[in-house]
Amino acid sequence: MLPSLAVLIALSWIYMAFGNVPAVAGALYGVKPAVTAIVLHAAWRIGSRALKSPPLWAIAIGAFVAIYFLHVPFPAIVLAAGLLGAAGGRLAPKHFAAGGAHRTDAATHPPALIDDDTPTPAHARFRWSRLIIVIAVSLLLWLASLGALVVALGSGNVLAQMGWFFTKAALVTFGGAYAVLPYVVQGAVETFGWLTPPQMIDGLALGETTPGPLIMVVAFVGFVGGWATQLFGPEHVFVAGAAAAAVATWFTFLPSFMFILAGGPLVESTHGQMKFTAPLTGITAAVVGVIVNLAVFFAYHVLWPAGLHERFDVVSALIGVAAAVALFRYKAGVIPVILACAVAGLVITLARGAL
Repeated sequence: MLPSLAVLIALSWIYMAFGNVPAVAGALYGVKPAVTAIVLHAAWRIGSRALKSPPLWAIAIGAFVAIYFLHVPFPAIVLAAGLLGAAGGRLAPKHFAAGGAHRTDAATHPPALIDDDTPTPAHARFRWSRLIIVIAVSLLLWLASLGALVVALGSGNVLAQMGWFFTKAALVTFGGAYAVLPYVVQGAVETFGWLTPPQMIDGLALGETTPGPLIMVVAFVGFVGGWATQLFGPEHVFVAGAAAAAVATWFTFLPSFMFILAGGPLVESTHGQMKFTAPLTGITAAVVGVIVNLAVFFAYHVLWPAGLHERFDVVSALIGVAAAVALFRYKAGVIPVILACAVAGLVITLARGAL
């Protein structure tokens, strides 16, 4: 994660320091509609694998309605979807056994070092003593780091708030980065105001083009929040941004690694059991609806940058459609699509300036 964190801190600094330079602003103008298409493509990619039965479609649609129209918090949606999945696994197991990405794929594949019939190695077998040790050490690390921030800076300080917020975000990261991004948007953009919706879209683009998992976008969120709030004064905005990016990354990945180290053996011991896989299938279905909500959120701010009652941005719409065609029809990679749209945005912006 450290190389990705370093790259994102550097890119975030360039973004905040030079984002208003015409060349940079032009490239970002083309990137925003591309990001909208990428998120929509992610929803389709996950949905095509996960939504294999009417009940799962119903959960996905319900999740979209709940988060978009009713503004239900993402953790509540995850909990409800898990409960529906558990109930569905008991009442209609055939619909929930084949619906999620967690089902066994019967397709043939090349030999693997660790296959379905490979005996579980000793270090991956579930033991209560190991589970307790992993959870205890993780909790001590979390309490020590968050406690240090609260004692040194106060509970109302932005870094302490980020520590607590990104801990909660990590605890509901079901379905990957795209699933938890709406929760990050709800908190970072709408609740705390650490960054604006257009900045969030730009951050997702930067996260897509850097090494490491997409959830590293939290480093961008932290950097922009630390920079904008001038934690250490106006003369130390970079230091504030870098510190906030590190805090966001630490508190996102600490719970995640706890789940991996503590939950990995447990998952191995429950492999293929409906009572454990059905709730995950329900959650996966809900994640599809949540990601569609994110695509709609981005599309609104890209196509109507000044508000729904103002001018519709036709050029952004055309760039977004071109990006969607490249992704859906021609199976283009994410990075080439972002780069091509950035070039298109730059050319269009320079052309407008020359007129």
